[in-house]
Amino acid sequence: MLVHQLALTMINGVGPKLARLLIDHLGSVEEVFSPKAPFEKVPGIGEVMASRLRNIDTKSLLLRAEKEIEFITRHDITALFIDDPEYPSRLANCEDAPLLIFIKGKADLESPKALSIVGTRRASDYGKYLCEKLVKDIAERHPGTLIISGLAYGIDICAHRAALKYGLPTVAVLAHGLDRIYPPSHRSTATKICEQGALVTEFMTDTNPDKPNFVRRNRIAAGLCDAVIVVESAEKGGALITAGLAAGYSRDVLAFPGRVGDELSAGCNRLIKANKAALIETIDDLEYALGWESPTNFNRATQGYLFATPDTPEEKQIMDLLHEEKEMNLNLISTATGIPIPRLSAILLEMEFKGLIKSMPGGMYRML
Repeated sequence: MLVHQLALTMINGVGPKLARLLIDHLGSVEEVFSPKAPFEKVPGIGEVMASRLRNIDTKSLLLRAEKEIEFITRHDITALFIDDPEYPSRLANCEDAPLLIFIKGKADLESPKALSIVGTRRASDYGKYLCEKLVKDIAERHPGTLIISGLAYGIDICAHRAALKYGLPTVAVLAHGLDRIYPPSHRSTATKICEQGALVTEFMTDTNPDKPNFVRRNRIAAGLCDAVIVVESAEKGGALITAGLAAGYSRDVLAFPGRVGDELSAGCNRLIKANKAALIETIDDLEYALGWESPTNFNRATQGYLFATPDTPEEKQIMDLLHEEKEMNLNLISTATGIPIPRLSAILLEMEFKGLIKSMPGGMYRML
């Protein structure tokens, strides 16, 4: 079956969306290569495409696919088709997800927490500092978080190396096949990534790192994560493309602000100004935006609640309610407790100062 799956990715004019459509209507990948398949009955397939599919050089495609299987078998590479149970679910939910991905390494692509950290190739010392500091803090407060980037110069390689340094799994999404590493100077880091994470690509061997491939690989970096963090970016660049793709996949986008007039911060500042990214300065901002509980705050708040009971009956009523319901907005809390909203707002603010509850995006409240 893998041989036909590989061959399908090589048919000119058949991208991920069309390929999935063909499989859904024809019943199998193998049927796509049958000259008797009812292509005309597939929505969106006209006579020209149907004729092209009937006349593809199936023998050549299958021979090339067999050669690829020999390579991935020899180098202990995993190939996952989009309907494989092990295909990463975050990526599978993206409508333009690649049909097939190749994985070298053992990273858990279903990690409960996954972040893509991206930015300019011409990173400043300040940008590199921000990147490493954030990864260090993530490792301390959220061990096991998967760090995803693109192995490129600048922020990408900084994110990978910081993850390796502080013991986090990391995934490098490549714009070429696994028979090479680009840039070559990052080969030693790529080797370490395979030991503590994985290299991931949709490209077969003999694929050069051409410019369009970097744009294509960005959608994988965006699709594999919960949020994209842009550390530094000029007015244009791959990091902004990744951020745009992430927003289209309903992922969170965060960006570090920079100085006015700083070329390497222009893209980040524009994202923030246009409300396309949340502003991030520290890991506290990341935790707030993603709703991640800080272990430090959790311990402090839990101890406060266990050993110092709420000061008023109303506070206790709210705490009992949030303990049962987990998260509620202001209106629902008011309805459930009978406390008028103006008074309730003041009580909730006081409780937040005490470390009993936490306000969340969207006007939600929950216990710490």
